[in-house]
Amino acid sequence: MMIEMYESLNDFYLFLKKERNFSNNTIKSYMTDLNKFKKFLNDDNYDINKITRKQIRAFLSSEFDKKFSDRTIARRLASIKSYFKFMVKSEQIYSNPSENIRSPKIARSLPNFIDQKIIDLLMDSPNDNTAIGLRDKAMLELFYSTGMRLSELVSLNHGSVDYKNNLIRLFGKGSKERLVPFGNRAKLYLEKYTISRKNKDFNKPLFITKREKRISKRTVQRRISMYIKLVANGNQLGPHLLRHSFATHLIENGAGIRTVKDLLGHSNLSSTQVYTHIQPEKIKQTYKQAHPRG
Repeated sequence: MMIEMYESLNDFYLFLKKERNFSNNTIKSYMTDLNKFKKFLNDDNYDINKITRKQIRAFLSSEFDKKFSDRTIARRLASIKSYFKFMVKSEQIYSNPSENIRSPKIARSLPNFIDQKIIDLLMDSPNDNTAIGLRDKAMLELFYSTGMRLSELVSLNHGSVDYKNNLIRLFGKGSKERLVPFGNRAKLYLEKYTISRKNKDFNKPLFITKREKRISKRTVQRRISMYIKLVANGNQLGPHLLRHSFATHLIENGAGIRTVKDLLGHSNLSSTQVYTHIQPEKIKQTYKQAHPRG
């Protein structure tokens, strides 16, 4: 039976959204990759039963020729593999042409982070005598205190924060819920920021604009980057740098990697292990202290 790729992509989209509960950004990434593959096949009505391993490899080769990075091509292949795995599992096709196609090896880069001494300078950057400055300071403190993602911060409501127990409820990738503690400095500036707010209903946004609308990811990115550039140099000077710094400083100060994994909301330990490679001197020191022949 002929199965048109156009229709099966709609099925896959619904699977990612309703059953896997993936975020809109993740789904968009999958569909972008698969639509590029569909365009390469040059036929919306292409019968997916006729797709071969040779065609998939030809598509990846064409992406190499267009000078896409190994990381992008690996993502393209991962999307294709997930799509065909879904098609086999749902018994729409009986063989997976993407099996045994190897992904290009990606050199894993170490995350950047801000030195602990610079963090204090960063936190003092906003002018907390103004409403916007106080909001920004509360965001900076909360980013560094919890290691939360940008998307998690902008989705916070007043009801997300438990001031009594210093806990905050976050919804991460795939809408996975977790409770994360936050420090007294973050609590201090959160309370200062919210004390003058008129509408503090449970489901109202925690961080807002001058027009009292929920703050956007773009605005937070721009504001946080502006402050970081005052105290640090380099690339990727945005909110994620504070997440990296949070994890790095916890591990430097003796936190267990599994605890850091849970705080960050990582689904796999391998995502967290990258932070153990940042301080080789500290690792060597620990080895000498702990190993009987160190």
